[in-house]
Amino acid sequence: PACMLCRRAEADPDICGRKLQKHGLCFHEFCLFFANGLCQHRVEELGLLGFLPEDIRRTVDWAAQKHCFVCGESGATITCWEMSCERSFHLPCAMEGGCVTQFFFQYRYLFSLPPPTRKGLSMSHRTRPFLLPPRSFCWEHRPEQAVEAAPEENTTCLICLEPVGDKKTHGILVCPACKHAWCHRGCIQ
Repeated sequence: PACMLCRRAEADPDICGRKLQKHGLCFHEFCLFFANGLCQHRVEELGLLGFLPEDIRRTVDWAAQKHCFVCGESGATITCWEMSCERSFHLPCAMEGGCVTQFFFQYRYLFSLPPPTRKGLSMSHRTRPFLLPPRSFCWEHRPEQAVEAAPEENTTCLICLEPVGDKKTHGILVCPACKHAWCHRGCIQ
C-alpha cells in the first residue's frame, strides 16, 4: 500500500524513513514528522509513533486540497516555513524541488534561574525540555550557508569521495569551522 502522506508505495527509506501500518493507516516515518499540522505526543505507543490517527486523517484530508509545486500532484502535506509562502510539496519531491527539510531529533532545554534568595542567586537552575519542530523550506526561502568559501579544484566529498565541483552551490556544504571539508548535500542528509 501507498503512504497516505506522500502517496508513494515505494520511496527511498533514507529520505522517507520506514513504512508503518497501524489503525488502517499507512505512512512513512519521516512523512509523519514533516507533515503540517501534526503534533507528536510524548507517548510513542499512542497512535503511530505518538501521532493520533484522527490527527493524521485530518492532515490527509487537508493535504488533498494542496498541490505539490514540484510534481503537480495533490496531497502535498508540507508547506514552506516562511509565513508568506504558500508552496507545498511531498517529502520525496523536496530534493528535486531544491527544498530544504530540517529535523532536530533531540531535546533542547530552557534554563531559568530561580528567584533570588537572601544570600543572592542560587546556583541551581530548572530545566524544561521541549522539541524543536521540523522545518521545511521551498527553494526560494531555504536557508543558505553563510560561509564565504569555495572548493578548491579537485576537492572531493568526505562521504562518497566523488568530486564536489569548483564552486559553492546548494548541492554542496562546507564545514563552517575549517572551511576545507566539503560534502554533497545528498550524502550528508
